[in-house]
Amino acid sequence: MPLSPEQQAEIDAQRAQATPTRRAVSAGMEKHLYTAYPVLDHGFVRVIDYMGDDAAICQAARVSYGRGTKSVQNDEGLIRYLMRHWHSTPFEMCEVKLHVKLPVFVARQWIRHRTANVNEYSARYSILDREFYIPAPDALAAQSEVNNQGRGAALAGEEAARVLRYLTEDAMRAYDHYEEMISTEGQQGLARELARMNLPANIYTQWYWKVDLHNLLHFLRLRADAHAQYEIRVYAQEICHLVADWVPFAYRAFEDYRMGGAVLSATALDCVRRMLKGEEVTFETSGMSKGEWREFEGVLESAN
Repeated sequence: MPLSPEQQAEIDAQRAQATPTRRAVSAGMEKHLYTAYPVLDHGFVRVIDYMGDDAAICQAARVSYGRGTKSVQNDEGLIRYLMRHWHSTPFEMCEVKLHVKLPVFVARQWIRHRTANVNEYSARYSILDREFYIPAPDALAAQSEVNNQGRGAALAGEEAARVLRYLTEDAMRAYDHYEEMISTEGQQGLARELARMNLPANIYTQWYWKVDLHNLLHFLRLRADAHAQYEIRVYAQEICHLVADWVPFAYRAFEDYRMGGAVLSATALDCVRRMLKGEEVTFETSGMSKGEWREFEGVLESAN
Protein backbone atom coordinates (compact mmCIF):
# COMPACT_ATOMS: atom_id res chain seq x y z
CA MET A 1 0.00 0.00 0.00
CA PRO A 2 1.48 3.41 -0.97
CA LEU A 3 0.20 5.17 2.19
CA SER A 4 -0.05 3.81 5.69
CA PRO A 5 -3.24 4.54 7.69
CA GLU A 6 -1.23 6.94 9.86
CA GLN A 7 0.07 8.84 6.82
CA GLN A 8 -3.41 9.06 5.33
CA ALA A 9 -4.82 10.40 8.60
CA GLU A 10 -2.06 13.02 8.71
CA ILE A 11 -2.76 14.06 5.11
CA ASP A 12 -6.51 14.31 5.75
CA ALA A 13 -5.87 16.55 8.75
CA GLN A 14 -3.51 18.77 6.76
CA ARG A 15 -5.92 19.11 3.85
CA ALA A 16 -8.71 20.09 6.24
CA GLN A 17 -6.76 23.16 7.38
CA ALA A 18 -6.90 26.49 5.54
CA THR A 19 -4.59 29.35 6.48
CA PRO A 20 -4.89 32.93 5.12
CA THR A 21 -1.67 34.20 3.54
CA ARG A 22 -0.25 37.22 1.76
CA ARG A 23 2.35 35.22 -0.14
CA ALA A 24 2.06 34.30 -3.80
CA VAL A 25 -0.33 31.40 -4.28
CA SER A 26 -0.68 29.15 -7.32
CA ALA A 27 -4.27 27.96 -7.62
CA GLY A 28 -3.11 25.03 -9.72
CA MET A 29 -0.65 23.87 -7.06
CA GLU A 30 -3.01 24.45 -4.15
CA LYS A 31 -5.25 21.63 -5.35
CA HIS A 32 -2.29 19.22 -5.23
CA LEU A 33 -1.11 20.04 -1.70
CA TYR A 34 -0.92 16.92 0.50
CA THR A 35 -2.42 14.66 -2.16
CA ALA A 36 -0.42 11.46 -2.70
CA TYR A 37 -0.27 10.37 -6.34
CA PRO A 38 0.60 6.66 -6.72
CA VAL A 39 3.65 5.64 -8.72
CA LEU A 40 4.79 2.05 -9.42
CA ASP A 41 3.33 -0.60 -7.11
CA HIS A 42 3.92 0.97 -3.66
CA GLY A 43 5.36 4.42 -4.36
CA PHE A 44 3.92 7.92 -4.48
CA VAL A 45 4.69 11.61 -4.98
CA ARG A 46 3.00 14.38 -3.01
CA VAL A 47 3.56 18.12 -2.62
CA ILE A 48 4.35 19.22 0.93
CA ASP A 49 4.98 22.92 0.24
CA TYR A 50 5.93 25.34 -2.52
CA MET A 51 7.07 28.92 -3.02
CA GLY A 52 6.40 31.23 -5.94
CA ASP A 53 4.53 31.05 -9.23
CA ASP A 54 4.87 32.34 -12.81
CA ALA A 55 4.56 35.92 -11.58
CA ALA A 56 7.46 35.37 -9.15
CA ILE A 57 9.71 34.39 -12.07
CA CYS A 58 8.84 37.61 -13.89
CA GLN A 59 9.20 39.70 -10.75
CA ALA A 60 12.69 38.36 -10.18
CA ALA A 61 13.64 39.00 -13.82
CA ARG A 62 12.41 42.60 -13.60
CA VAL A 63 13.69 43.08 -10.01
CA SER A 64 10.51 44.97 -9.12
CA TYR A 65 8.09 45.04 -6.20
CA GLY A 66 4.93 44.39 -8.13
CA ARG A 67 3.36 43.61 -11.43
CA GLY A 68 3.08 47.27 -12.43
CA THR A 69 1.50 47.70 -15.84
CA LYS A 70 2.75 44.40 -17.20
CA SER A 71 0.05 42.16 -18.69
CA VAL A 72 -0.36 38.41 -18.47
CA GLN A 73 0.69 38.18 -22.13
CA ASN A 74 3.88 40.09 -21.32
CA ASP A 75 4.59 37.70 -18.45
CA GLU A 76 4.33 34.66 -20.68
CA GLY A 77 6.47 36.31 -23.34
CA LEU A 78 9.13 37.19 -20.77
CA ILE A 79 9.19 33.63 -19.41
CA ARG A 80 9.56 32.24 -22.93
CA TYR A 81 12.42 34.69 -23.54
CA LEU A 82 14.13 33.61 -20.33
CA MET A 83 13.75 29.93 -21.21
CA ARG A 84 14.84 30.45 -24.81
CA HIS A 85 18.02 32.26 -23.80
CA TRP A 86 18.90 29.92 -20.91
CA HIS A 87 18.48 32.50 -18.13
CA SER A 88 18.34 30.38 -15.00
CA THR A 89 18.26 32.59 -11.91
CA PRO A 90 14.63 33.85 -12.26
CA PHE A 91 13.46 30.22 -12.24
CA GLU A 92 15.47 29.59 -9.07
CA MET A 93 13.06 31.93 -7.22
CA CYS A 94 10.41 29.18 -7.18
CA GLU A 95 10.82 26.11 -4.97
CA VAL A 96 8.85 22.97 -4.20
CA LYS A 97 9.16 20.36 -1.45
CA LEU A 98 8.03 16.85 -2.37
CA HIS A 99 7.49 13.72 -0.30
CA VAL A 100 8.51 10.75 -2.43
CA LYS A 101 8.28 7.04 -1.72
CA LEU A 102 10.48 5.09 -4.13
CA PRO A 103 12.62 1.94 -4.48
CA VAL A 104 16.17 2.27 -3.20
CA PHE A 105 17.74 1.64 -6.61
CA VAL A 106 15.66 4.49 -8.07
CA ALA A 107 16.68 6.72 -5.15
CA ARG A 108 20.36 6.04 -5.84
CA GLN A 109 19.88 7.11 -9.45
CA TRP A 110 17.80 10.14 -8.42
CA ILE A 111 20.33 11.37 -5.85
CA ARG A 112 22.86 11.92 -8.63
CA HIS A 113 21.04 15.23 -9.11
CA ARG A 114 22.96 17.00 -6.36
CA THR A 115 21.03 20.26 -6.57
CA ALA A 116 18.33 19.63 -3.96
CA ASN A 117 17.92 19.38 -0.19
CA VAL A 118 17.15 15.80 0.82
CA ASN A 119 16.14 14.14 4.09
CA GLU A 120 15.66 10.38 3.78
CA TYR A 121 13.93 7.87 6.04
CA SER A 122 16.63 6.38 8.25
CA ALA A 123 16.97 2.62 8.55
CA ARG A 124 19.44 3.21 11.40
CA TYR A 125 16.61 4.38 13.64
CA SER A 126 13.51 2.79 12.12
CA ILE A 127 12.57 -0.59 10.69
CA LEU A 128 11.83 -0.60 6.97
CA ASP A 129 8.47 -1.93 5.81
CA ARG A 130 8.15 -5.19 3.92
CA GLU A 131 7.48 -3.44 0.60
CA PHE A 132 9.40 -4.19 -2.58
CA TYR A 133 9.15 -3.04 -6.17
CA ILE A 134 8.23 -6.01 -8.31
CA PRO A 135 7.96 -4.99 -11.97
CA ALA A 136 4.83 -5.64 -13.96
CA PRO A 137 5.43 -8.39 -16.56
CA ASP A 138 5.45 -5.88 -19.43
CA ALA A 139 8.25 -3.91 -17.70
CA LEU A 140 10.66 -6.87 -17.86
CA ALA A 141 13.12 -6.60 -20.72
CA ALA A 142 16.44 -8.00 -21.85
CA GLN A 143 19.64 -5.96 -22.05
CA SER A 144 19.75 -3.69 -25.10
CA GLU A 145 22.21 -4.75 -27.78
CA VAL A 146 22.96 -1.15 -28.82
CA ASN A 147 22.74 0.71 -25.50
CA ASN A 148 24.85 -0.47 -22.57
CA GLN A 149 22.53 1.23 -20.06
CA GLY A 150 19.18 0.48 -21.67
CA ARG A 151 16.62 -2.23 -22.30
CA GLY A 152 15.89 -4.30 -25.34
CA ALA A 153 13.07 -6.69 -26.21
CA ALA A 154 10.56 -7.65 -23.53
CA LEU A 155 10.90 -10.98 -21.76
CA ALA A 156 7.98 -13.37 -22.09
CA GLY A 157 6.70 -16.77 -21.08
CA GLU A 158 8.83 -18.98 -18.86
CA GLU A 159 11.72 -16.52 -18.77
CA ALA A 160 9.53 -13.66 -17.48
CA ALA A 161 7.89 -15.95 -14.92
CA ARG A 162 11.29 -17.15 -13.67
CA VAL A 163 12.61 -13.61 -13.24
CA LEU A 164 9.50 -12.48 -11.34
CA ARG A 165 9.74 -15.53 -9.09
CA TYR A 166 13.40 -14.82 -8.29
CA LEU A 167 12.72 -11.13 -7.56
CA THR A 168 9.84 -11.92 -5.23
CA GLU A 169 11.38 -14.88 -3.43
CA ASP A 170 14.78 -13.26 -2.95
CA ALA A 171 13.25 -10.05 -1.60
CA MET A 172 11.03 -11.92 0.87
CA ARG A 173 13.86 -14.16 2.02
CA ALA A 174 16.16 -11.18 2.59
CA TYR A 175 13.47 -9.41 4.63
CA ASP A 176 12.80 -12.54 6.69
CA HIS A 177 16.48 -12.65 7.62
CA TYR A 178 16.48 -8.89 8.30
CA GLU A 179 13.64 -9.33 10.79
CA GLU A 180 15.35 -12.30 12.42
CA MET A 181 18.63 -10.43 12.83
CA ILE A 182 17.09 -7.40 14.56
CA SER A 183 14.72 -9.36 16.81
CA THR A 184 16.48 -12.58 17.84
CA GLU A 185 14.55 -14.22 20.67
CA GLY A 186 16.41 -14.62 23.95
CA GLN A 187 19.33 -12.39 23.03
CA GLN A 188 20.07 -8.93 21.78
CA GLY A 189 19.56 -8.58 18.01
CA LEU A 190 21.89 -7.06 15.45
CA ALA A 191 21.97 -3.26 15.23
CA ARG A 192 19.54 -1.89 12.64
CA GLU A 193 22.31 0.04 10.93
CA LEU A 194 24.05 -3.28 10.22
CA ALA A 195 21.01 -5.45 9.52
CA ARG A 196 19.86 -3.12 6.73
CA MET A 197 22.88 -4.05 4.58
CA ASN A 198 21.22 -7.37 3.75
CA LEU A 199 18.11 -5.77 2.22
CA PRO A 200 17.71 -5.73 -1.57
CA ALA A 201 17.82 -2.59 -3.70
CA ASN A 202 14.15 -2.93 -4.64
CA ILE A 203 12.93 -2.23 -1.08
CA TYR A 204 11.10 1.08 -0.71
CA THR A 205 12.49 4.14 1.04
CA GLN A 206 11.03 7.64 1.49
CA TRP A 207 12.41 11.15 1.48
CA TYR A 208 11.58 14.83 1.45
CA TRP A 209 13.11 16.46 -1.64
CA LYS A 210 13.23 20.28 -1.87
CA VAL A 211 14.44 21.83 -5.12
CA ASP A 212 14.18 25.11 -7.01
CA LEU A 213 12.34 25.24 -10.33
CA HIS A 214 15.45 25.68 -12.47
CA ASN A 215 17.07 22.50 -11.15
CA LEU A 216 13.73 20.67 -11.12
CA LEU A 217 13.26 21.37 -14.83
CA HIS A 218 16.77 20.07 -15.50
CA PHE A 219 15.86 16.89 -13.61
CA LEU A 220 12.65 16.53 -15.62
CA ARG A 221 14.40 17.14 -18.93
CA LEU A 222 16.63 14.15 -18.27
CA ARG A 223 14.32 11.83 -16.33
CA ALA A 224 11.00 12.41 -18.14
CA ASP A 225 12.74 11.75 -21.45
CA ALA A 226 11.76 8.63 -23.36
CA HIS A 227 15.33 7.30 -23.01
CA ALA A 228 15.34 7.48 -19.20
CA GLN A 229 14.90 4.30 -17.17
CA TYR A 230 11.21 3.48 -16.84
CA GLU A 231 11.19 3.29 -13.03
CA ILE A 232 12.47 6.85 -12.58
CA ARG A 233 10.67 8.16 -15.66
CA VAL A 234 7.21 7.45 -14.21
CA TYR A 235 8.09 9.55 -11.15
CA ALA A 236 9.31 12.38 -13.38
CA GLN A 237 6.15 12.21 -15.48
CA GLU A 238 3.98 12.49 -12.37
CA ILE A 239 6.00 15.52 -11.24
CA CYS A 240 5.53 17.05 -14.71
CA HIS A 241 1.76 17.07 -14.11
CA LEU A 242 2.30 18.97 -10.85
CA VAL A 243 4.66 21.52 -12.40
CA ALA A 244 2.28 22.12 -15.33
CA ASP A 245 -0.41 23.21 -12.87
CA TRP A 246 1.99 25.12 -10.61
CA VAL A 247 3.72 27.33 -13.23
CA PRO A 248 1.81 26.85 -16.51
CA PHE A 249 3.69 29.55 -18.47
CA ALA A 250 7.08 28.20 -17.42
CA TYR A 251 6.07 24.61 -18.08
CA ARG A 252 4.77 25.37 -21.58
CA ALA A 253 8.05 27.13 -22.39
CA PHE A 254 9.96 24.17 -20.93
CA GLU A 255 8.01 21.72 -23.11
CA ASP A 256 8.65 23.83 -26.19
CA TYR A 257 12.32 24.70 -25.79
CA ARG A 258 13.69 21.84 -23.69
CA MET A 259 11.54 18.73 -24.10
CA GLY A 260 10.43 19.41 -27.67
CA GLY A 261 13.45 21.32 -28.89
CA ALA A 262 16.94 20.20 -29.91
CA VAL A 263 20.47 21.55 -29.51
CA LEU A 264 22.69 21.21 -32.58
CA SER A 265 26.46 21.39 -32.73
CA ALA A 266 28.26 23.69 -35.17
CA THR A 267 28.95 20.66 -37.35
CA ALA A 268 25.28 19.64 -37.35
CA LEU A 269 24.18 23.20 -38.19
CA ASP A 270 26.61 23.21 -41.10
CA CYS A 271 25.00 19.98 -42.36
CA VAL A 272 21.53 21.57 -42.11
CA ARG A 273 22.72 24.60 -44.14
CA ARG A 274 24.15 22.33 -46.80
CA MET A 275 20.91 20.33 -46.94
CA LEU A 276 18.86 23.52 -47.32
CA LYS A 277 21.04 24.41 -50.31
CA GLY A 278 20.11 21.08 -51.91
CA GLU A 279 23.27 19.11 -51.11
CA GLU A 280 22.88 15.45 -50.20
CA VAL A 281 24.71 15.03 -46.90
CA THR A 282 25.68 11.52 -45.77
CA PHE A 283 27.44 10.14 -42.75
CA GLU A 284 30.68 9.96 -44.74
CA THR A 285 30.50 13.66 -45.70
CA SER A 286 29.00 14.97 -42.45
CA GLY A 287 32.16 15.17 -40.36
CA MET A 288 30.37 13.47 -37.46
CA SER A 289 31.03 10.30 -35.50
CA LYS A 290 28.60 7.38 -35.89
CA GLY A 291 26.89 8.24 -32.62
CA GLU A 292 26.52 11.92 -33.52
CA TRP A 293 25.17 11.07 -36.97
CA ARG A 294 22.63 8.65 -35.50
CA GLU A 295 21.41 11.32 -33.08
CA PHE A 296 21.33 13.93 -35.85
CA GLU A 297 19.18 11.65 -37.98
CA GLY A 298 16.88 11.19 -35.02
CA VAL A 299 16.44 14.97 -34.68
CA LEU A 300 15.66 15.30 -38.39
CA GLU A 301 13.15 12.44 -38.28
CA SER A 302 11.36 13.93 -35.25
CA ALA A 303 11.05 17.25 -37.12
CA ASN A 304 9.24 15.64 -40.07
